[in-house]
Amino acid sequence: MREIIVPRQFHLDDEENLCDVVVGNAEQRPTHVAFRRHVAGAWQDVTSAEFLGEVLASAKGLVSLGVQPGDRVALMARTRYEWTLLDVAIWFAGAVSVPVYETSSPEQVRWILSDSGAVAIVVETAAHRETVGQLRDGLSSLREVLTIDDGAVTTLAELGADVPDDVIHARRHHARLDTVLTLIYTSGTTGRPKGCELTHSNFVAGGRSALEAFGDLVDHRASTLLFLPLAHVFARYIQALCLVTGATMGHTPTTSNLLSDLDGFKPTFLLAVPRVFEKIYNGAEARAMGSGRGRIFARAARVAISYSQALDASGPGLGLKLQHTVFDRLVYAKLRAATGGTLRASVSGGAPLGKDLSHFFRGIGMPVLEGWGLTETTAPVSCNTPAENRIGTVGRPLPGMGVRIGDDGEIEAFGVGVMHGYANNPQATSDALHDGWFGTGDLGALDADGFLSITGRKKEMIVTANGKNVIPTVLEDAMRSNPLISQCIVVGDQKPFIGALITLDEEMLPTWLTNRGKPALDVAAATKDPDVLAELQSAVDKANGLVSRAESVRKFRVLTVDLTEESGHLTPKQSLRRAVILKDFSADLDALYS
Repeated sequence: MREIIVPRQFHLDDEENLCDVVVGNAEQRPTHVAFRRHVAGAWQDVTSAEFLGEVLASAKGLVSLGVQPGDRVALMARTRYEWTLLDVAIWFAGAVSVPVYETSSPEQVRWILSDSGAVAIVVETAAHRETVGQLRDGLSSLREVLTIDDGAVTTLAELGADVPDDVIHARRHHARLDTVLTLIYTSGTTGRPKGCELTHSNFVAGGRSALEAFGDLVDHRASTLLFLPLAHVFARYIQALCLVTGATMGHTPTTSNLLSDLDGFKPTFLLAVPRVFEKIYNGAEARAMGSGRGRIFARAARVAISYSQALDASGPGLGLKLQHTVFDRLVYAKLRAATGGTLRASVSGGAPLGKDLSHFFRGIGMPVLEGWGLTETTAPVSCNTPAENRIGTVGRPLPGMGVRIGDDGEIEAFGVGVMHGYANNPQATSDALHDGWFGTGDLGALDADGFLSITGRKKEMIVTANGKNVIPTVLEDAMRSNPLISQCIVVGDQKPFIGALITLDEEMLPTWLTNRGKPALDVAAATKDPDVLAELQSAVDKANGLVSRAESVRKFRVLTVDLTEESGHLTPKQSLRRAVILKDFSADLDALYS
């Protein structure tokens, strides 16, 4: 069993909590821009002092509604400034916040509100309020439903106008580092979601660990635009990181206008899932082809990848440096400008990014640092840093964290980010935690320098009829990097060979067809088009090059509908719900092996 634990240099005081951090920011740097809100098409500054004032006003409103210390208060909204404001206000009122994805089904909402015992919920829209209203009869604890779009923040301030400041400060002082701050429910690819009890310590330590590891990339001079759902642990971690380090944060609820938002906000660092970076690359490639500059872009991409690869070897030679300089003026500088022009680095998590894409972004001067973590570890356990970036790995453990690899290849995590336990589920807690080590269910390996690589999930391992063990994510991640492919699921458990079900990217399809001089096709027609099928076969062949012949995809079938969160086939963090997919597309699976 291999093991590495990275000691921390930062200090933690048992009596402090994340509320103290917010108060300290307002007292020490009252005019510092803590947030920038997007209002009426423009970004407006919110100082640390202004933010604290809004937090206190909202917290007073919660107290006036009867919220008691230790009560659970749920939040169901897209990523927006009010989400963060109300989240922090819940802590100041002495309560525990419970995030709910705004895309959750009524049954998922019912389970989370029931299991957590939430006494109140703040939703974003009238539609959300209606969903919760239909569930009220079965939720005996739920007393209050507030709606952000109907002025929930203003209502809370008015309700709490007579509550003294001392009441709120007394409430927030009750919390210690080991006090539960939030319950974040797992996405639930199998079985019911479990509520992870994450403490003030998990988040305070997480922010200080990042500051120790990344330095000025995330300090008070930095800024980030958050577009991940705040119900996800990765986004909540970034929110806490910005509170702890003083980095300026903005919110945007969708990636549909991401480049425009980035250009306006001009962040210095970003955090996203690999699909975002894949779309940035594929979009740039498609635009270049559409303007007749496809060959230039392709050459520039190859040079960027070669340049980055050379950085890990003896360094780029003179010829490569000259080519890189030329393409920097022609291509790379424009790509950097399209993301605001101030981006120093990004962090990617949730799934492997792919080596070529990692090398491409580093080669154009926009490095993407891969990291790894889970809800139960308060997001990152390990991450590459600007100083130490080993592409193809998820870096070393962050300060205060550790990993070890079991005899079966499972990764166990240890340290300041590991959860307190699962709410209302002592058996699951006992099964998952052993002497402070958490069994992650992920498979991986540590190299000689302590860099961690993720190879797959234990529960997703495919065993063919011939007894070959296959990790599907290696193939799936490689295929999804093709601009035509939206989703794919590798199949073959107890089957004679490995196959795949593939869906087309409806957004990219028209551009792909136009760039190749082909007429417009709907998705159903495109699944039968010879050129489309040839492109998909090329993507499959490329993915097969990463594995042995026994693990390679022999046949694939193209579905006429996409796999989405709305269809119930993806979790909110875009993981495949494999059992659901295999059940719903059983006829396609049978056809694949007929």
